[in-house]
Amino acid sequence: QVQLVESGGGLVQPGGSLRLSCAASGSIFSIYAMGWYRQAPGKQRELVAHITSGGSTNYADSVKGRITISRDNAKNTVYLLMNSLKPEDTAVYYCNAEVNSESGNLYNYWGQGTQVTVSS
Repeated sequence: QVQLVESGGGLVQPGGSLRLSCAASGSIFSIYAMGWYRQAPGKQRELVAHITSGGSTNYADSVKGRITISRDNAKNTVYLLMNSLKPEDTAVYYCNAEVNSESGNLYNYWGQGTQVTVSS
């Protein structure tokens, strides 16, 4: 089993910044990719940003230029630096990891979520 522990959420004013962290631990052979998703009340979960072990990134159009995803492969940790936050960024943010097993299977794991609230 793999555990993902998120941290860094909270309340921030519009225009402010937050950095989320997610550390993976447990039975990890290797991690193919990690990412952040978010879910606002009454809405579906959506991709925010995604990064592969090779460093390739993908961002939602709504966050491009404001949010940066990075990864420390040695620590199995992914970070999400969020700048110029807007009220519409308010959501529960979930960490995701795509983990390779020794047998070659790929498994998907989720963190418990961390609340980000952007409000004055």
